[in-house]
Amino acid sequence: MTGREESQAWLPRAAAGAADRRAVEHATDGSPPEGDRTAALADRLFLDAVGALELYTVYLGERLGLYRALADDGPATSSELAGRTGTAERYVREWLEHHAASGLLEVDDPRAEPLARRYRLPPEHVPVLVDTDDLRYQAYMGVDLVRAGRPLPQLVEAFRSGDAPPPLPWEPEGRAEFNRALFLNLLGKQWLPQIPEIDRRLRAEPPARVADIGCGTGWSSISMAQAYPRIAVDGFDLDPDVVVAARANAAGAGVADRVRFSVADASDRSGTGRYDLVTIFEALHDMARPVDALLAARSMLGEAGSVLVADELVADEFTAPAPVLDRYSYGWSVVSCLPAVMGDPATAATGAVMRPATLRRYATEAGFGQTEVLPVETGVWRLYRLVP
Repeated sequence: MTGREESQAWLPRAAAGAADRRAVEHATDGSPPEGDRTAALADRLFLDAVGALELYTVYLGERLGLYRALADDGPATSSELAGRTGTAERYVREWLEHHAASGLLEVDDPRAEPLARRYRLPPEHVPVLVDTDDLRYQAYMGVDLVRAGRPLPQLVEAFRSGDAPPPLPWEPEGRAEFNRALFLNLLGKQWLPQIPEIDRRLRAEPPARVADIGCGTGWSSISMAQAYPRIAVDGFDLDPDVVVAARANAAGAGVADRVRFSVADASDRSGTGRYDLVTIFEALHDMARPVDALLAARSMLGEAGSVLVADELVADEFTAPAPVLDRYSYGWSVVSCLPAVMGDPATAATGAVMRPATLRRYATEAGFGQTEVLPVETGVWRLYRLVP
């Protein structure tokens, strides 16, 4: 095969000759020939490849500060942007051309000579590509997808052995903080105030104590402390690297005097009877032994305390085809969430698609007398309140 043939070998077979253009046109406008399921699937996978490659380039833009430089310092040629970011002009030129061709950036004059073209980040794209505090921020997905791809060869072997692939190192990019904006904008300001029993206790005297299990880089703990200035929060996570990051985030947010972070297993029961509220945000399905984690959470509660769980907003029952959020959760479950827990011989092997019936079963096995699905519309998660 020549290099040209190799570069095109992955395209849908219908895209190989003159008649191919019709299939590619169908792929781009989302309208494959009616009734032709084979062509529809080929076109779908072609578009999936376009999207995956686009996210890889988003990863580069986020990691190299290219978006930030365009947002902060304005339009630039490839040489100017390379100078601002300490990168190589030829690489940056190709990235800029790809982004303009894809509609992520705008170019003043497409017919200008390559080095003379000036590119700009549309202001409407800044919330999505630059502003990490905006609910519409999505550039983290590039980081997520790249990290999910790193262990795929080992995951192939894990599928055969039933074991878990080795854990990913923190570096080079660390974890994407995909829930940061949700927590800072919604958790303490909108969601918790809609839960009367919890909201009242967090505002009352004596100051409430909160345990945040699986706290990650700390934004859930920080947002609760910001919304409720009397409370103290202890965040716990198994990963030492994220705990270091969480401590730095709390210090930067000015709440380190009331928010502390420790490395601890979710099954650790050393905090018996100390807390008015225990939270587990989008973490229970990632735990190999969720019943043990809920047992520990129940043991940590003081009198009249409760546990608040947030997990994926999936359908109550399995359906096929499924809603897009189920498909999204299943994708992460296959490549990340389920593999992460398969190394434990006693694993519950929950996966990311944890439906309400599964959560209720875990809670009952952990000794909770009441499991309530809360009427809080989040758009992304389902909230549960567990009471002993």
